[in-house]
Amino acid sequence: MAEVVAVIASTHHPFYYRASTSTGDDRPPFADEWVAKIERFRETLTRAKPDVLVMVGSDHFHQLWLDNMPQFLVGKAPFYDANWYNEEREFGLPRFRLEGHEELSSHILRGGLDSGFDLAFSNELRIDHSITCPIITLRPEADLPIVPIYTNIFAPPLPQPSRFVELGRQIRRLVESWPGNERVAIIGTGHLSLELGGPRQFGPHGPDPEFDRKAVEWIASGDIEGCLAEVTLDSLHAPGNATHGFMDFMLMMGAAGDGVRADHVDSLDLFHTMEAYFTWYPKATADGTHGAGRADA
Repeated sequence: MAEVVAVIASTHHPFYYRASTSTGDDRPPFADEWVAKIERFRETLTRAKPDVLVMVGSDHFHQLWLDNMPQFLVGKAPFYDANWYNEEREFGLPRFRLEGHEELSSHILRGGLDSGFDLAFSNELRIDHSITCPIITLRPEADLPIVPIYTNIFAPPLPQPSRFVELGRQIRRLVESWPGNERVAIIGTGHLSLELGGPRQFGPHGPDPEFDRKAVEWIASGDIEGCLAEVTLDSLHAPGNATHGFMDFMLMMGAAGDGVRADHVDSLDLFHTMEAYFTWYPKATADGTHGAGRADA
């Protein structure tokens, strides 16, 4: 059977690539600290030695629109082109062609349908920065096949937060039931409090530092029950108008497991958002040798 060797959750800031590659007067003052944190974070994936990446993200109205918006979608193509033109123009993101893993995609799709998740699928999916930014930060070689899974965090009506958690659990179960020898990393990206186009977008920190503090603690400690007790579709409007992306973090908590503390926790407070990075090693948990580690935030 396939082995889940890492579960990873992170933000996916589209300006990281430009900030990390800029030089001289164009290099922002926070770039060096950001790069150092990302390099430590990257090592948590490198150490796991994965063969395949199952990647959870959300299309930013690039390919999916209000005329056809699936709640959960699995890509099952032989390859995936990225990014979109506006992402190249605005963020300086490079183009990619990423190999797909059609067999594992089909296994997740079939198993998801059989377990009660009416997953959509696409054989022709162009992906955006919610997946390519984690590639840039975690696997810049872009040399591993991927299984992209998109969630709807933008276009109401949205699935309930509990549904995201359960999908994370189900993805973990399905990967572990895959009859192959692959070492699989499950990587998901969302964000903490976030305001887009609103009055709190460009403050000295994220729009709701108290929500960010609680969110990091929920994720780091695996407190799914506490998180679900406070987070609702309505409550997520208060920390910022785009904070529903936090439900992708909740999905990754489901994949990591109830009450399982993260082995790597780090964050960086930028000028308008808090970046956050988490890694779990499932085998360590199973062996009883699991121990959470926290980098300096």
